[in-house]
Amino acid sequence: MTERSLDWPFFEPAHTALRRELEEWARASLRWEEPQDVDGACRRLVAELGGAGWLRCAVAGREFGGAGDRLDVRCLCLVRETLAYHHPLADFAFAMQGLGSGPVSLFGDEGQRRRYLPRVAAGEWVAAFALTEPEAGSDAAALRCEGRREGEGYRLNGVKTFVSNGGIADFYVVFARTGQAPGSRGISAFVVDATTPGLEVAGRIETSAPHPLATLHFRDCWVPESQRLGAEGEGFRIAMETLNMFRASVAAAAVGFARRALDEALERATTRAMFGGVLADLQLTQGKLADMAARVDASALLTYRAAWLHDQGAKAAAESAMAKMVATEAAQRVVDAAVQLWGGLGVTRGTVVESLYRHVRALRIYEGATEVQQLVVARELLRRRAARQGGEHAPQRAGGPVRA
Repeated sequence: MTERSLDWPFFEPAHTALRRELEEWARASLRWEEPQDVDGACRRLVAELGGAGWLRCAVAGREFGGAGDRLDVRCLCLVRETLAYHHPLADFAFAMQGLGSGPVSLFGDEGQRRRYLPRVAAGEWVAAFALTEPEAGSDAAALRCEGRREGEGYRLNGVKTFVSNGGIADFYVVFARTGQAPGSRGISAFVVDATTPGLEVAGRIETSAPHPLATLHFRDCWVPESQRLGAEGEGFRIAMETLNMFRASVAAAAVGFARRALDEALERATTRAMFGGVLADLQLTQGKLADMAARVDASALLTYRAAWLHDQGAKAAAESAMAKMVATEAAQRVVDAAVQLWGGLGVTRGTVVESLYRHVRALRIYEGATEVQQLVVARELLRRRAARQGGEHAPQRAGGPVRA
C-alpha cells in the first residue's frame, strides 16, 4: 500500500498507524524466500507474527487476545496486503490463523473462545479450516463427512482434502453432516483437536507454491458436544459467514502480490539496458506499466470498499465477491506482465517474479473460485432488482445453488 492510499476515506488513524508499524516490522523481519522446510517455516512465522502482536488482528475479543471486540476487516486486509508484498508464506500463516479460528471468533461460546483464541493470537497454536471434500469443493453443501450422534458427543467419519495447515495444525474446524436434511440444512461445525483419536493425516498435497496442505481422514473420531460450534444444523451458515468475513482479505493478498510485481517491473524497466537506453524508454513498456498500475489501484479500491462496508455492519457479500473476483484476476495479469518484462529471468527460479507467478495462481481458486464469485455478484444484482420491482425476475436456481 502506498502512502497516498492511506489517505483514502476508508481508513481511520488506527488503520494508518497499523499499516506503518507493520511495514516497518516486515522490512526488518521478512525476506522473500521459499524455505526448504515449509512446515517449519510456517510454524516459525506463526510464532513470530504472534510474538510481534500481529495475530491479535486475526481474532475477536480483547479478553481473548484480540486487538478489538470484533474482527476489523480493514485490519485483516491491511495486514494481508502488507505481508503478501513482503513474504507469501507470512501472508499464508496470518490468513490461516484468522480463517482457521474465524468460526470460533464469530460463533464460539465463552469456553471455546477462551480455550483457543488466546493461543491463536499468541502464535502458540496453529489453526485450520476443514470444509472441502473430494466431491464437495465449490458446492460445499454437498459434503458427505458424517457426524453421528453417540452419547454426549458425535462420531465423525469421512474425508477432508485441500486442508491448509493440514499436518501442522493444533486444531481443525470441521464441517460434517449431522442431520437428514438435504443440502446445507443438515451440517454442523466442530472444533477438533489434532490429537483426537480417529483423526489421521492421510497424505500431504504438493502444490506449485508450497505450503502445508493435506488430506484428513476421520475414522470413528469421537468429539464431545461441547466442541460443537453453535447449534446443530448451523454449520453451513457458520462456514459461509466466516468465508464472507475473510473473502475481502483474499483480495487484499492479491493486491499485495500485484503491488510487489509492479515494483519489481519498475525496477527492471528502469535498469535494464536496451536499444541505447533502458527498457522503460519504450512506449510499449510504458503502456504495460500504466495498465498494471491501474489494475492495482482499481483492485485496492474495490477491496477496501468491501472491507469498510463490513466494518460498518453491512453484509457486503456482493462487494466482497466483486473485490475477490477483480483483484485476483487482475493480480494474475499484473504478475504475468512483470514476468514478461523480466524476460528470461522472469521464469528463472530464485527471482521474485517467478515465485509470484506460482503464488498468485491459487488466489483465483481458493475461498470461492472466480466463477463462484461471478454467480454471487450476479444473483445479488438480480435480487436487488427484484426487490425494487416487487419480487419480479428473481434469480432462478435450477439444479441447486453453487456454493463458495
